[in-house]
Amino acid sequence: MSDQAMENREKINPEELARAWDWHVRRKAAWSADTPEMILDELSKDKVQWVREAVAGNARASPQALARLAEDSSGYVRAAVALNRRASSELLEMLASDEMVDYDGTLHKNRYLVKEAAAKSPNINSRTLDYLARDSDEHVRAAAANNPLLSAELMSRMVKDVFWEVRNNIACNPSTPEDLLIYLSADRIMDVRMTAAQNPRTPAQALATLAADKSWEVREALARNEKLDGRILDELAGHWSWMVRAAVAENPNTSAETLKRLAEDQDQSVQKAARGRMV
Repeated sequence: MSDQAMENREKINPEELARAWDWHVRRKAAWSADTPEMILDELSKDKVQWVREAVAGNARASPQALARLAEDSSGYVRAAVALNRRASSELLEMLASDEMVDYDGTLHKNRYLVKEAAAKSPNINSRTLDYLARDSDEHVRAAAANNPLLSAELMSRMVKDVFWEVRNNIACNPSTPEDLLIYLSADRIMDVRMTAAQNPRTPAQALATLAADKSWEVREALARNEKLDGRILDELAGHWSWMVRAAVAENPNTSAETLKRLAEDQDQSVQKAARGRMV
């Protein structure tokens, strides 16, 4: 179908789109925020799984449609239900035991897509989230580690997880207690320290330690933290890496005096960043 023909079809009302012979058109209707709940209910029974998946991800889908789709034969559809902000805690509890896997060609391993999706949900109850945080699969635990609803007790255990992405997601989590962020700021993996350096909840004492980190990437990440003390920013403004200096120039806490110095930096990218802030 041509782009013009597709555009003309989209001007037709949602009910007609939902009856289109082309499943791509029906899928567009299933994705649309303008499609009424009643029509989404019908589309949730579509013979094409990609149409049903679109309904499962639509924030207007009814609780009845989501309950039906949570038992769909396709794991992709069930994962979409788990990611839907209207999914109930009861549905998420059921999906937390879903063993559907899909092969991740980048990592060369199977991923539990439904369980990972459930672990990320803001509607999941604490008992189910704790269950997923203890899962044997590292990526399921990593998904749970990123959820702000995770208990501090479990976070304190997960900062010692063998999988670095679990620790990294705890370092990124906006609910992570300060003492755990201090612990993670000394992690052996650079990426974890970078994440801790950017977390606005990381205490000043940890930020000061990170300012002396051996990796310039960590210092660049630190320079982007808008909670960073102006004194440390002044020190980082003299770093040998232009990327660190440019990050300092972009930080709103950088003093006018330091910006003036960076505006005359030998690197053009640093000059541009500093002068842009001085306008």
